Amino acid sequence: MPFNIWCNGCENHIGMGVRYNAEKTKVGMYYTTPIYKFRMKCHLCSNHFEIQTDPANLDYVILDGARRQERRWDPTQNEQVVPEDKEVSKKLMTDSMFCLEHNVNDKVNQKTILPSLRKLEESREKWKDDYLLNKTLRQQFREKKKEMACAENKDKQLLKKFSLNIALLPEADEDRKLAGLLKLAPLHNFEEKQRIKREETMSRPLFPSSHKNMPILASSVRETKIKELLKPFTKTELGITLKNERENALKSASHESKKPNTELGMILKNERQDTMTLPLNESEKLKVSSDLKTSLVACDYDSSDSD
Repeated sequence: MPFNIWCNGCENHIGMGVRYNAEKTKVGMYYTTPIYKFRMKCHLCSNHFEIQTDPANLDYVILDGARRQERRWDPTQNEQVVPEDKEVSKKLMTDSMFCLEHNVNDKVNQKTILPSLRKLEESREKWKDDYLLNKTLRQQFREKKKEMACAENKDKQLLKKFSLNIALLPEADEDRKLAGLLKLAPLHNFEEKQRIKREETMSRPLFPSSHKNMPILASSVRETKIKELLKPFTKTELGITLKNERENALKSASHESKKPNTELGMILKNERQDTMTLPLNESEKLKVSSDLKTSLVACDYDSSDSD
């Protein structure tokens, strides 16, 4: 079938290229070209249709049993290159004025068609080296694949961090701008800020309070406590004594214990006799006698008025 048709018997569509067993008959001549007619039966019904060749228009004509699905158009409307007719070609060969007019029209058409021709040449030049294009395409594919794998890994880490089970969409510039505005947006507008300042001013006391220096004192106390805690411990605080220091301390304690306790006016007998036997001056004698009296008064606890 040379083109799409509709069968008049069953009203079914028959597409172009469907093969049929047809009866071929010669019905005439167009100059030296024979005209043939084909009669065939529809494969969907019992209807027959006939098609005849048209050498003058380089086409086929349906004679009976079907109708053509019209999809023909004027090639000049689609800016297609139309071959010249035989009459035009004869005039170009014989008439010089017609040839000149035709050349002028061809130049005008050339100016209008030239940009599109250049675009076609550029596109053809781009696809000339197919190996380089294939290599570039594969390189872009590898880079895109790495970026997708990295983004997928980041999404998995984020979902695992927040224990989410949702599908994350790719990040967009609009989402980033919106998140930045939400993050940097002020908590209060101008009117709310003025109202808060007014309330603070009204609640503030007129005279300064006496507890103004309390935070300074508290901070100084805190600093002294911290310094005491950070101060290193001494040996005595830790209970550590060296051997030489312990021996010296014991010797000094024993030496002090051997000294006479003269603070309470107590004098041993031998010491008193020694002092008595020594030659004394008058002032020293008076001093010793006064010391003896005070010692006797301080030590005679058994004497009483009854004796």
